[in-house]
This record gives sequence, structure tokens and C-alpha cells, in this order.
Amino acid sequence: MAETFDSVDEYIASFPDETRDVLIRIRRTLHEAVPGATEKISYQIPTLTVDGKPVVHFAGWAKHVSVYPLPEGDEAFVADLAPYRSGPGTAKFPLNKPIPYDLIDRIATFLVLEREN
Repeated sequence: MAETFDSVDEYIASFPDETRDVLIRIRRTLHEAVPGATEKISYQIPTLTVDGKPVVHFAGWAKHVSVYPLPEGDEAFVADLAPYRSGPGTAKFPLNKPIPYDLIDRIATFLVLEREN
């Protein structure tokens, strides 16, 4: 049976130090991009919500971290996201390379804009 988590803190604490540090920074980046968001565990991964509705999810894995879903954005954003796209709705960031926190911020910002329209 898969491990279950009651909180985002518990989820993040379940990872090795290096991954935990990345997840903490992603969490902070997403909260900065989505002011007023609350968080919960949904589908056994951290989820930021606004008005009770999910906006963005993030997850840690053995060799990467992911952010879901992916917004459309503009051409420059789509091009910047291309190396990290893993399927139609997932950005996958390898842990053995620098994490593009600025791009994660842009993902969340575009998701908020999509939600408002």
C-alpha cells in the first residue's frame, strides 16, 4: 500500500535532505506566485488551492520533482517549458540539474491567470 500523508509538511519530511530542500523552495515559490493560497494533500501530493479549488500540485520523486498542471502561456513561456515537459500536463525537473525556480513561478502565475479568465 502506498504511503499516505496528512499534511504537506509530513509529505516533504518523507524525502532525503536534498530533495526536501528543493521541495521546500518549490513550496515557497508557489506560495509567492499564488498569494492567499492554502494547501492540502490531494492525490497524495501537495496541492495549492484558492477558494477550495486546486490551482497547482507539486511532487517529489527519486530523481526529479514535478509540477502539475501546465498552463498554456505565451510562445516564449511554451519554449522555456519545452525541455521540462513530460506529457501534456507535467513539468519534470531533474534533481541532478539546477531547478528553474523562476520558471516554476511563471507556471503558477499563468495557472492563476487561466483560473481568473
